[in-house]
Amino acid sequence: MKKLAIAAIVLAVIAISGEAFIFATRKDSSDDETLRRAIMADYRVYAPPMPDTLSFCGEQVPMNIYYVRESLDRELLANMYWQSNMLLYLKRAGRCFPVIEPILKRNGVPDDMKYLCVIESGLTNATSAAKAQGYWQFIKATGERYGLEISDEIDMRNDLEASTEAACRYLKSLYAKFGSWSAAAAAYNCGENGLQRRFELESVDSYYDVRLNRETARYVYRILAVKSIFKNPQSYGFFVRRCDLYPELPYREVTLSGRDVDLYQFARQNDCSYKMLREMNPWITSEKLKNKAGKTYTLRLPVKKGTEYNTIIRGRKDTSVVTQL
Repeated sequence: MKKLAIAAIVLAVIAISGEAFIFATRKDSSDDETLRRAIMADYRVYAPPMPDTLSFCGEQVPMNIYYVRESLDRELLANMYWQSNMLLYLKRAGRCFPVIEPILKRNGVPDDMKYLCVIESGLTNATSAAKAQGYWQFIKATGERYGLEISDEIDMRNDLEASTEAACRYLKSLYAKFGSWSAAAAAYNCGENGLQRRFELESVDSYYDVRLNRETARYVYRILAVKSIFKNPQSYGFFVRRCDLYPELPYREVTLSGRDVDLYQFARQNDCSYKMLREMNPWITSEKLKNKAGKTYTLRLPVKKGTEYNTIIRGRKDTSVVTQL
């Protein structure tokens, strides 16, 4: 034991003296100066350009108010310098926006609302801590209220087309209640009753004039920041080629009906892997559809097993830089 104790002391002394030596040799002013010069020569961090005028859904944003400008500045910085996240937003938009945009237009909802979908879910079928689900992040009660089927087997919150149609109905009802799209967006986040209470308490009727909880206070500015970057990616340092965007996937439609349908068997019968079936139909949430109501569903399957994505990628030769999304 004594020998072990002595050895431990010797090792400690060596470690301490070694560390002291490291610190002594590390502190070299010439090395610091070299590092400073390298940083100045090769590394830049820029403040994002702030627009003098900005609109949301055709409504002017009051950029003359200091806290409006600074709130937008915060969200621009957060999104501009979380580069990996923003690049994923831009890439996914290549697949999702061609679906979302015509649905918004057909329902009379401003095109800017597609950016609400971006900040809600990142254009994925996300699940929140509050159990909101899907591209547009509906909670179960709201999703059902606006026509989405939600059960143990089916969750149409995960279907981009169906959930966008529901989001249009919801946003239009909020606009009818509050009279502005910025307030409708805020109410989409915090709930219409919560926003109405704040408006009445503070005797205001504008999103930009009301004091809200932290998340909703940032919400519309996050949408505006994403819109600003998507409208001019290069101004914020993002250079994405059109061939980098995730493409729309060609598909064939097949119908599914009957009860107690085994989806593994269904996939095999339709020359498709089970994984691809679930990937292309994320609204299916079970391995077997009991389908007690005897409904008929339309599923999307790849045009040809195993070749669909490779064929798309080979055909994408547009290397021009995206100027706007």
